[in-house]
Amino acid sequence: MSRPYPTPHGPFRADQIRSGDPYELSNGVDTGYSPSDDVLRAPDVAVGNVPDAPGWVRGAPPLAVEYADTGQDEKDLTAKIAELFAAGTKLVWVVRLAGPRRVEVHEPGKPMRLVRPGEELTAAGILRNPLPVEALYDRDAAHRVTFRNLLQRQGYQDLDEVRTEGRDEGREEGREEGRTALRNGIVNLLEGRGLELSDANRTSLADCRELDVLQLWLTRAATAATPDEVFAPIH
Repeated sequence: MSRPYPTPHGPFRADQIRSGDPYELSNGVDTGYSPSDDVLRAPDVAVGNVPDAPGWVRGAPPLAVEYADTGQDEKDLTAKIAELFAAGTKLVWVVRLAGPRRVEVHEPGKPMRLVRPGEELTAAGILRNPLPVEALYDRDAAHRVTFRNLLQRQGYQDLDEVRTEGRDEGREEGREEGRTALRNGIVNLLEGRGLELSDANRTSLADCRELDVLQLWLTRAATAATPDEVFAPIH
């Protein structure tokens, strides 16, 4: 049985509004929040308490972001913030797109404060990292923040850490190639001189990771009378 579709006149209840309907309900969208049967609000951006599927969620998000441009209904915005706070929202960021860019930070029981471009927004217990104001309206800044968050999911703090690991792995790869070349050189030189390596000799050679030791063994291999002399302890 289909639900009754809201007409332009109320009163309505939250269960009469379907996901995707262009309505919010106050006192009477994809993910919307319905803390009570007569309230349905859908922030422009919700952080926390967000399900994987669209629909109406009981309660409210810890952090809500609203975008306010020319023609914004300020009375409705004020009511929306109050209803979100009443339902449990801890922070509401209002991104002002008309006039100088800035973000209004609203918290229950505290005066509104402004955060401007060049500054950062914080949400303790909600967001792990500070968020540059520009990331809320500038595509490139938003991409940088998204990339950083993706790196952190993989265990990296930032791109510099990835680059450092890459350099370290590159250096180690180069060192291992050098060790392999020296080991092969020692074996070829000894066998070319008709000297057969024992199993113990080969184990010592495979276990050695010090480039300077391998270089010394290669020098010894040119004149040593036996392979054991090549791998004799270094004094």
